Amino acid sequence: MPLKREYLVLLVLSWVSSLRAQDENRVLFSLGIFQNVSVPVNGTVQAVVSQIPADVSFLTLQFHTHHRNVTLSYTLIPLYGFSVTAVDAGLLSNLTPSQTTVSWFLKTPDGSSAAGIGVILPYTSTDPVPGACNQEFPLEIDPNIYLQYNLFETMITFAPANIGYGRGKIPPACDVDVSSSTRWRLVYEVYQYFLPEGDLSEQSLISSLERVANVQNVQDNSRKVMSLTSHDRTQFSFSSLPGQGVIFSVIVRDPVLNTSASYIPVHTYACSFNSTLDGCSDLGRVSTKVFFTVIGLAGLFVCFVGHRFFKCELFCMGFGFTAFVFFVVITITTPLKYNIRLALTALMGVVGGVVMVMSWWRFGSVMACVCVVGLILGFLISSIVFFTPLGDIPIFHDDLVFWVVFACIMMFVPLFFIRWPREGNIIACGVVGAYTVVLAVNAYTYTSLSYITLDVLKRLLNHNFSRAFISVPLQDIDFILITLWVVLGISGIVVQLYREKSRSFFPPSPYVMWKQERERRKTNVLDPSHHKPSLSARILGRIRQLTQRTEPAGETTPLLL
Repeated sequence: MPLKREYLVLLVLSWVSSLRAQDENRVLFSLGIFQNVSVPVNGTVQAVVSQIPADVSFLTLQFHTHHRNVTLSYTLIPLYGFSVTAVDAGLLSNLTPSQTTVSWFLKTPDGSSAAGIGVILPYTSTDPVPGACNQEFPLEIDPNIYLQYNLFETMITFAPANIGYGRGKIPPACDVDVSSSTRWRLVYEVYQYFLPEGDLSEQSLISSLERVANVQNVQDNSRKVMSLTSHDRTQFSFSSLPGQGVIFSVIVRDPVLNTSASYIPVHTYACSFNSTLDGCSDLGRVSTKVFFTVIGLAGLFVCFVGHRFFKCELFCMGFGFTAFVFFVVITITTPLKYNIRLALTALMGVVGGVVMVMSWWRFGSVMACVCVVGLILGFLISSIVFFTPLGDIPIFHDDLVFWVVFACIMMFVPLFFIRWPREGNIIACGVVGAYTVVLAVNAYTYTSLSYITLDVLKRLLNHNFSRAFISVPLQDIDFILITLWVVLGISGIVVQLYREKSRSFFPPSPYVMWKQERERRKTNVLDPSHHKPSLSARILGRIRQLTQRTEPAGETTPLLL
């Protein structure tokens, strides 16, 4: 009898513990309220929502983690076509006429633990159904936004939506008719939300996702990038911003019923948290910091005294011009690693700087050198123009149009240098030199201003980058650096104009001066140096003295009288 009693006690305790374990792995959601969810090791969490109002036609569950993949499934065991695995995952469930409770299942694909936030959003029968006309992805109705990125661009893709329908109703056909009574009347809006610059924390991401979870929040807090109709492609490219968090959202609208619904927001940092090489925690390479620190110091020197030390200015400008061109060529033609390419770029930049200085020293053509400086300033001005929202105008997604307009702006600036060469050269020193200081700061802390020239470099290196939208956020650090850029540029220009107002426009070429001096000596017989042997004759005479032995001339001592 005592054994039976102990056996019954053990059974009751095991039953209670199993119920407790089920409660621990079962999370109750309320509609529209975010819920923190932790997935245990080798465990499955059941997400449940109950007391669903009768006017709700379908629900979307979205679950977000910082960087770990999670699997959302309609069934306890994930099946193909009934589950989705992603960092930002979502499912859509249509409701039956009498249904008041819905459940989903969460787990990690590798059995590890994960933590994130989830929210369930309700929609009525008049709201469009995101992803209901999916013909590309495994889910029958797929409200997810699929994101891929590389060094150059970030691409998002989503499935077309369908017009809304009530519980138990047959969904309208997707591609039978294109009239205004079908899904072809729907319009889509793509939004971007930028996280604080340089902030890779999970808390920042969670608070940001809560601000873009539903339609109203997206409209209030995000920046609309584009609008499109149902006849347009649902795939878009954006410029990758490594280390900068971005949340992409898509809203589908029904203009006839004036209703809308949101796809599952998706986020990216354009870098990997799981990679031990070139991951998010290793964005600032030491080689890059050293390179741009030296560039920034040289630029600061050029900004304030570049025109005074003309040879140093020509070396720095020739270095920048040659280094940029060589980096583009070596990146396109060779598979070398980044550090090797950077070292070769620096080496070729030095060669280019020396060549530019020697060309001025030998030929004395100031205008040719100043035109090169003008091209560098023109390149920067043209890059600034396309860094503005002007660069996202659809016509400039065509490579031919873009490069023709870019080259015209770039070539127009040197024309100013022909009329006012000294003033143009000083302005170039101030503007370009101050911008290199901004690039040096970017090597240590993230700033969007580096993408002024980086976007042009990406377009040169990647032919598909032309279709990408290049909008970037301007936050507090960017406005501080813009102020620094303006102050340094204006100060450098004013200082150099003041110092050089009483000097000659440009220093003379040493070689040309030497030639003029030599001609003057040849023609001026009164100049003592005219009777002086040439340098070659003096060298040959010295060699003869060293190699030939002089014969003694007899007695050299004085005679005694």
